[in-house]
Amino acid sequence: MATTGKAALREQLLAARRRVADDVRAAEADLLREKLEAPESIVASDSTVCAYVPVGTEPGSIELLDMLLRRAGRVLLPVARTTADNTPLPLSWGEYRPGTLTTGRWGLLEPPQPWLPAAALAEAALVLVPALAVDRAGVRLGGGGGSTTARWAAVTPTRRWWRSSATRNCWTRSRPVRTTSR
Repeated sequence: MATTGKAALREQLLAARRRVADDVRAAEADLLREKLEAPESIVASDSTVCAYVPVGTEPGSIELLDMLLRRAGRVLLPVARTTADNTPLPLSWGEYRPGTLTTGRWGLLEPPQPWLPAAALAEAALVLVPALAVDRAGVRLGGGGGSTTARWAAVTPTRRWWRSSATRNCWTRSRPVRTTSR
């Protein structure tokens, strides 16, 4: 897909996401939490789950993170950093503890230090990945800045991955995430 095609698709997806009413978004976040909390869920007890703090209209909720922590026992959240010249660094990971998130760079909520290296992701039994869209082959379409794509592309998926997509909490599982170039 050409860059201009991706840009147009991103704009359409973001517009559709913005049109979802807050009460519908909250209900969908609750459904996602309930699905992952169900006894037959793929979230194993005494495991590590990597997730993310939703921003804006992204699927998910703090309640989802709380439930994952209760169920799995350990939740890692990404911490995004750059070099002095603004080159994205690999994601670091911090342990989620309710009530301890702080506002980091770019206004994103993140766990406090100490942070773990990118290799900590290998401990995860399940990884939840934000996306604007995901196709049937598991290719993720991000926001277009490239930094998230670069960070996730460095990860070799060896666990179950679930990806969130645009207008509904549409989660696809058990396929590796492949990222697109800008």
